[in-house]
Amino acid sequence: MKDLKVIFMGSPEFSLPILDKLIENTNVIGVVTAPDAPVGRKKVLTPCPVKKRALEHNIPVISPVKLRLDYEEIINLKPDIIITCAYGQIVPKVILDLPPLGCINIHASLLPKYRGASPIYSAIKNGDKKTGITLMYMAEGLDTGDIIKSEEVIIDDNDNMASLSNKLNILASKMIIEHLPSIINGTNERIRQDEDKASYVGLIKREEEHIDFNDTALNIYNKIRALSPSPYANFIMDDIEYKIVEASISDGDSLDTPGIISFEDKKYFLVSTKDKLIKITKIKPMGKNIMSVADFKNGYHSSLVGKVLK
Repeated sequence: MKDLKVIFMGSPEFSLPILDKLIENTNVIGVVTAPDAPVGRKKVLTPCPVKKRALEHNIPVISPVKLRLDYEEIINLKPDIIITCAYGQIVPKVILDLPPLGCINIHASLLPKYRGASPIYSAIKNGDKKTGITLMYMAEGLDTGDIIKSEEVIIDDNDNMASLSNKLNILASKMIIEHLPSIINGTNERIRQDEDKASYVGLIKREEEHIDFNDTALNIYNKIRALSPSPYANFIMDDIEYKIVEASISDGDSLDTPGIISFEDKKYFLVSTKDKLIKITKIKPMGKNIMSVADFKNGYHSSLVGKVLK
């Protein structure tokens, strides 16, 4: 497959194993990725992970602000196939129709479930026991194209965004190389999606990061996992925002009003919920570094019991 001319479209770290496998096994003639973005307190313009990797291999990089208005460079490269994974923009029809072998998308869910921008977050947050990777032909709708292949991944009870993403991108990089030959010779499966079973998930909104302790402990714990290690779930105490870095469900039942710190020890505190207690062991106060609850309590100088988390 080394003579296969591939354009890869992707941006985040999740996409890197797929790009690495394509570089190893095909002729990646171009990478389309997000423009450089300001990072850190000094807002330094920084390339995304996929752009960095492409430049390391001297692969031409195209970073349109609006792909639907700026795609001539892609047309000029004349790819045999376009492969996308977590690119972040809608691909216009003129590009979908460009490569002879089509445009293939690698999506981190078992389609048609969780079409859209946040399938991994949604699977963990909703307490799903499995998810997976779907290879699909791209169509004009959002993740609506025909399925080439889907494979499942088990979601462990302690998986978070990072660990599950790692499982999924390893699987994705294996699948695309395994199924490229059948895509090239036209012997692959092509399964129409069942629209009656479709669901959609959008970008994670800032307000979704906030914890409502009136919910069940399991739902709260799942949200904490889904938002770790970034951007983290948060709560407000004494008008200060704290991010929850590490937590678990305690054995005890909740006896206080939801959101009350019911008990504290040197290394943790317990927060009441609708049913059980949430045990918080590591936090990040606004504007400060991640710290253990033990270190936080050393500087707090008063009891946390009875504090209300909003």
